[in-house]
Amino acid sequence: MRIEQTIRTIPHGKVSTYGGIARAAGFPGAARQVAAVLRRGFGLPWQRVLGAGGEIKLRGDPAVEQRLRLEAEGVRFRGRRVDMKQCEYKFGGSGKSRSS
Repeated sequence: MRIEQTIRTIPHGKVSTYGGIARAAGFPGAARQVAAVLRRGFGLPWQRVLGAGGEIKLRGDPAVEQRLRLEAEGVRFRGRRVDMKQCEYKFGGSGKSRSS
């Protein structure tokens, strides 16, 4: 599945948004499908997927776990949001990925 493959390309220490993954996988506007894949997927780097603007969309203990995992990878936060300028992974337009 292209969404799963796209999620797997996000490297350690980088993040993307649900919408960014959907666009990179060829499904613009399918951010909810990305969330569905994460819910049923196994072994995906789920902590690297955020809401628009770098917001953790989970609530409660899962949100705390996501933040701790990201901080352990060296992802920087600005208050409650990830510093997307520094940490957002930029997908390449030719089907290949690249880091910013």
